[in-house]
Amino acid sequence: MNTLLHICCAPCANQCIEALRTDGIGVTGFWYNPNIHPFTEYRARRDCLRQYAEEISLPLIEKNDYALRPFVRAVAEDIGGRCVKCYEMRLFETARQAKEGGFDSFTSSLFISPYQNHELMAAVAQRAADEYGVEFLYRDFRPYFKDGQNFAREQGFYMQKYCGCVFSEEDRYSEKIANALKEKISTLQSIVGKMNDLQSELIISISNGDEGSDEEIDNLIREMNELIDSVKDYD
Repeated sequence: MNTLLHICCAPCANQCIEALRTDGIGVTGFWYNPNIHPFTEYRARRDCLRQYAEEISLPLIEKNDYALRPFVRAVAEDIGGRCVKCYEMRLFETARQAKEGGFDSFTSSLFISPYQNHELMAAVAQRAADEYGVEFLYRDFRPYFKDGQNFAREQGFYMQKYCGCVFSEEDRYSEKIANALKEKISTLQSIVGKMNDLQSELIISISNGDEGSDEEIDNLIREMNELIDSVKDYD
């Protein structure tokens, strides 16, 4: 059997290729990822795959559509539910290429990722198979994910930090910003609590008028000023 393997990146593909070859399946890679942005990211993933494919003698078909605007138009009405559009773009084109290229079947390295909607991808792939009349070779590659990531690091592959589209990149930083804001708010709440405690102690010291209270008051004022200064770091 000869299968066309859609490849999203070399770190995800290496164990998929190995598993399929171990099963005696002939593998041809297919690079088609119009969802990956910006172009520097697209190029880094593609070039890494090119080099790896050459090293392991993997035939590689490329359809180099860097389609930022078409992708954004396609998902604009439902950005939160954009992933199904992303799957459809790639898997339907892979099925078409498999049919026209005379392959027995097609599959994708996307099925190794524990972060993707596995069941939704499988459903989309089967629809694509039905439409083009070519077999969808289902494989759950997820058990190989960690091995694939470790292999990629050992080989010095380019390792991406997000799924691919500009919106997943936004999500990545939005989460970091939200976590940083939560930490900042927690710290400020702690500072305000300490200032309230010091204020209470200061009022008590002034009211008591005990011997040595001047020094205690000075210490309390100094601590309050230090806390006020620390707040200045939280713009």
